Amino acid sequence: MQISPTSACPCGRDLGYGACCGRYHAGLAAPDAESLMRSRYSAYVLKDADYLRSSWHPDTRPESLSLDDAPGQRTHWLGLSVKRHLATGEDTAEVEFVARYRIGGGSAVKMTEHSRFQRIDGRWYYLDAAGEA
Repeated sequence: MQISPTSACPCGRDLGYGACCGRYHAGLAAPDAESLMRSRYSAYVLKDADYLRSSWHPDTRPESLSLDDAPGQRTHWLGLSVKRHLATGEDTAEVEFVARYRIGGGSAVKMTEHSRFQRIDGRWYYLDAAGEA
């Protein structure tokens, strides 16, 4: 899926995609765990599996990742709300968020997650989900 650099960023920040998550998708290192988490949400919206894998911690990264929808089961991402961003150490952080989505014509689903992140050599990586927030 393509998006214009001037389109509203899917992550919900009040910036155009090019000035927000687009720059991280293009290779710039996210400055903090919240920015990385927002860019990963945008990557799910845009079906950018390569970015998702590259921003996943090497110890927990899946070998492959498919974002293909089953016929008639298209995922519609409805919004992101960051509840908390907490630095837990010099190179570790946690982000609690709620992402809303709908599959096909079904009801909206609210996914609450408490994610952990680690910085390695100046780049933040998604480590894992610590469970529901």
